Amino acid sequence: MTVHFIGAGPGAPDLITVRGLGLIQQSPVVLYAGSLVPEEVVAAAPKDARVLDTAPMNLDEIIAEIETAHAEGKDVARVHSGDPALYGAIAEQMRRLDVLEIPYTVTPGVSAYSAAAAALGAELTLPDIAQTVILTRTSVRSSGMPEGESLKELGRSKATLAIHLSVNNLKNVVDDLTPHYGADCPVVVAYRVSWPDQQFIAGTLADIRDKVKDSGITRTALILVGKVFGNEDFTDSHLYDADFHHVLRPKEG
Repeated sequence: MTVHFIGAGPGAPDLITVRGLGLIQQSPVVLYAGSLVPEEVVAAAPKDARVLDTAPMNLDEIIAEIETAHAEGKDVARVHSGDPALYGAIAEQMRRLDVLEIPYTVTPGVSAYSAAAAALGAELTLPDIAQTVILTRTSVRSSGMPEGESLKELGRSKATLAIHLSVNNLKNVVDDLTPHYGADCPVVVAYRVSWPDQQFIAGTLADIRDKVKDSGITRTALILVGKVFGNEDFTDSHLYDADFHHVLRPKEG
């Protein structure tokens, strides 16, 4: 018996990995985060599978379901949204499973920031503009941020930012980043990326709050900040430069 932590991707059922889908298809027990994982994904489970939405459940209740499955020798597909390595809350579950000596695996998934960049046709790292991407969040109702990880401090890097779980904290995001990025810095708020009702709100640090307020969006959105959005004045990379040679493209003559 094994518990399979699976990243279901950002929302679109066809953005799950082949491995993740295969594990769901063969697991007699499927536990999924129903608030963020579409039912179409878990519909691939066997017809007689026990399929439970864990959104209303606490950690003890989830572990109890896994213990029951373990006692019955049934594999569990534990399906999370996006990539479970990022704000997936899998570490606390795995810690419990370690104590119970229940084996598990982890299958990565497509994260919302990656899916958003794809939908926008944007590259998050452009030569001479930004070569670093910071994935972070702000503290609202969730646990506090560790020392040294506030937006005021991270913003000094001027890297591309993907800010999770923070759309209802947008005022503080704008206030903290404007001194570093400038009021004219591009911002994109990506709502329910890859779902049928996905929406992208483009603006700047100066006007994004009003645009988001007008939209009515208050949750399930990612904030992307950086000069890479809308910037067309960048240097081509060396990778495909005709004068750049490497082992697979040696210099002629």
